[in-house]
Amino acid sequence: MFSRPSRKHGAVTLATYTRIYRKGGEVDIVDIKGMSTVQKGMPYNYYHGITGKFYNITQHAIGVVINKEVKGKILAKRINVCIERIKYCKSSDGFLKQVKENDQNRKEAKEKGSWVQLKHQPAPAREAHFLRTHGKEPELLEPVPYEFMA
Repeated sequence: MFSRPSRKHGAVTLATYTRIYRKGGEVDIVDIKGMSTVQKGMPYNYYHGITGKFYNITQHAIGVVINKEVKGKILAKRINVCIERIKYCKSSDGFLKQVKENDQNRKEAKEKGSWVQLKHQPAPAREAHFLRTHGKEPELLEPVPYEFMA
């Protein structure tokens, strides 16, 4: 569970310790990831892989608020996690990028006085095209009929 990926064993890189954390804004969502390189301050295994929002920053740890289901109720738990076990969550990057693009498109459409589609559109179907068989006859594939053997 807490094992390191292939070729990532050994000492923790200095970039882990020099990363800047700021409260407030759109990037204060973090993932808790247990790392066995540093044994002190390991989180309880339930919190491994959990995403939360940080509320407190100290020199060596970050306070994270996570939601935990206990007996059918969802409780907001506040835990302190060492900096080595924290990484910024990338799951909302696509959404934030879409929001910025929509704002820009809305602004441009308002200047032109036109309407613009802002909702996410699925990828359209591929264009119709012919396949070359190079003189070979196409082969029809069918499932093998089921035979009951007693």
